[in-house]
Amino acid sequence: MQTESADRCHQVVIIGGGSAGITVAASLLRRRPELDVAIVEPSSQHYYQPAFTLVGGGTYALDNTRRAIRDVVPKGATLIQAAVTALAPDDNAVQLDDGQRLGYSQLVMVPGIKLDWGRVDGLAATLGKNGVCSNYSPGTVRYTWQCLDAFSGGNAIFTQPPPLKCAGAPQKIAYLAADHVKRKGLGDKSTLKFYSGGGALFSVPAFVPPLERVARRHGVEVILSHDLVAVDGERKVATFEMQNAEGEKTRVEQDFDLLHVTPHQCAPDFIAQSPLAGAGGWVEVDKATTQHVRYPNVFSLGDASSLPTSKTLAAVRKQAPVTVKNLLANIDGKALTAQYDGYTSCPLVTDYGRVMIAEFIYDGVVTPTLPLDPFKETRFYWWVKKHFLPAFYWKQMLTGREWDIAHKPRKTS
Repeated sequence: MQTESADRCHQVVIIGGGSAGITVAASLLRRRPELDVAIVEPSSQHYYQPAFTLVGGGTYALDNTRRAIRDVVPKGATLIQAAVTALAPDDNAVQLDDGQRLGYSQLVMVPGIKLDWGRVDGLAATLGKNGVCSNYSPGTVRYTWQCLDAFSGGNAIFTQPPPLKCAGAPQKIAYLAADHVKRKGLGDKSTLKFYSGGGALFSVPAFVPPLERVARRHGVEVILSHDLVAVDGERKVATFEMQNAEGEKTRVEQDFDLLHVTPHQCAPDFIAQSPLAGAGGWVEVDKATTQHVRYPNVFSLGDASSLPTSKTLAAVRKQAPVTVKNLLANIDGKALTAQYDGYTSCPLVTDYGRVMIAEFIYDGVVTPTLPLDPFKETRFYWWVKKHFLPAFYWKQMLTGREWDIAHKPRKTS
């Protein structure tokens, strides 16, 4: 029941106009055009973020990743261009930064993830100059290519913190950089290192050996359990912290000529500080139905949810139909029968022109969509990554069309 104290009310309020928010809205309105759906999104632009790796690698135009938010909001949905400052699920309301209190009958939480640039000391002050770059923002991604293109040898450093969305993304730019350095004939003059704050190169064990082979082929040294904590752009020094088995922490410094930073990532503050939050600050939902565990009229998917799988666009593609079906069942007072199995996918770019696609479900079970070797790098998957998937995103996924090919478990030994 909608709160009477709200300034305005909508039947379904979707917090976030990113991939998950637009997809869910489009799917809902395809199924029930009469629904009163509102999307709350402060940004004026919508980005296809999976292509940022290719933009940073100099092989894709940033303009092709961008659309005006009003151009992707589905017909029949109301766009509210504001940011959420607080959540009041006991009152079925959200507080907006323009002073409005927005009521709802059903709430879908998909605001994305917070990029915590400030967690690394000195990073914000030097990002975008002094050879410090990042593919994680449209405002900085083109500088990555400028750094790579101007690189004439020396130390190239790439970082990955835990946790993060799409665990393979930080590796992709490292491999593209290594390929680029090799093509420029700078291999003997260059050192490439990949520092990960985690204890493994990838979250699914089956993909670790093939990725280790890729790193060795490119001459990329993998250094695990080292988390970036500080950057001195003027001195061109990165500081990493490591912790041993006894819990003792030590710091090491690394000089760099090029530093690609993957920022630490966490739940948005207004979620972490709300009754919807569970462990880690994420929206606490059932991992199969995407329904909140305490508030039945609240659903969440994508980066801000607690769903225990990699935070990728491919995961959203599979989560959205489940959320929509179960949300409509909730409206109708019926049982929630749609189930999400944890599917996600990460197209791992390993060279200019070759990609390995890691597909898996809960518990790390490998589940490829096509009958191809899931551990083999191919030019076909490069075409899929660069050409097919962006077109599929804009023309199919964001319009609520749910055409799909089933994924199947594959034995890995």
